[in-house]
Amino acid sequence: MFPELNPKKMQAVMKQMGISQQEIDSSKVTIEKNDGNKIIIDNPSVTKIHMQGQETFQIAGGSIREESSKPEISKEDIQTIIEKTNCSEEKARETLEKTGDLADAIMELSE
Repeated sequence: MFPELNPKKMQAVMKQMGISQQEIDSSKVTIEKNDGNKIIIDNPSVTKIHMQGQETFQIAGGSIREESSKPEISKEDIQTIIEKTNCSEEKARETLEKTGDLADAIMELSE
């Protein structure tokens, strides 16, 4: 469909158009999503493209995995918070999920 392109000619045309590319040597790319989860791409091919005053990144390949950042909440931690603050189980769980730390949850509920 496309004629065979000479890479040197392609680079020259891109340079005339004000487009530059730079390969970035990387072993891992982590994308932190708004919901707190992460997408991790191992051994990616990363290219930084500068065009019309803007920089964009192209990430390709590698192995992709998702990680949940929800903290592990134990029944013992919930019970400790309830004992120290006299709050409900629901409030203890909610605060511990928000703070991610037992001591911080107790402090917040004690105020």
